[in-house]
Amino acid sequence: MKDYFIASSADVYGNVHLGKKSSIWFQAVLRGDNDSITIGDGSNIQDGTIIHTDKGMPVTIGNAVTVGHQCLLHGCTIENGALIGMGTTILNRAVIGENSLIGAGSLVTEGKIIPPNVLAFGRPAKVIRELTEEEIVANQKNAQHYTKLSKEHKAGIYQQIKGK
Repeated sequence: MKDYFIASSADVYGNVHLGKKSSIWFQAVLRGDNDSITIGDGSNIQDGTIIHTDKGMPVTIGNAVTVGHQCLLHGCTIENGALIGMGTTILNRAVIGENSLIGAGSLVTEGKIIPPNVLAFGRPAKVIRELTEEEIVANQKNAQHYTKLSKEHKAGIYQQIKGK
C-alpha cells in the first residue's frame, strides 16, 4: 500500500520519488522528465504548484516541508522543515535552508542560497530576520496538519461535489 497521497487532479510524471506521508494536492504538476524530483517524508505540495527540472538540476525537497498553493519550483533544493509561501517562485540551483520561511509571492533567483532558520521574502527574496522558535514550531505544525488532512482524504472523508 502506498504511504503517500496524490489528489485525483494532480499530475505526477517521470522520475519522481515520494516520501512516506507526503502529499501532492489538487492540480499540482510534478514533471520529473529532465531530472529527478524527490519529496521527503511528511512534506506537502499544495494545490496548483508546478515542480520541474532541467538536466543536471533535480528538485530535492526535504522532510516536513510545506510548499504553499500555486508555487513554481525549478531545479532547486528545499531543506527539512522549510515553509514556502503561496505563489512563490524558486529557480534553478537555489537552496532554501532548514526551517526557513519564504514569504508569499517571493522570487528566489537562480543560485540564491537562503540560510537556515530565517524569514526571507521579496522579488528578489532577501533575508529579513531570524525566525523565532515559535515560528519554527508553527512551520512544523503546518506540515503535520497536511499529513492529517491527507489521511482524511485517503479515507474518503471528503467527497467531490459535482455540478448538475
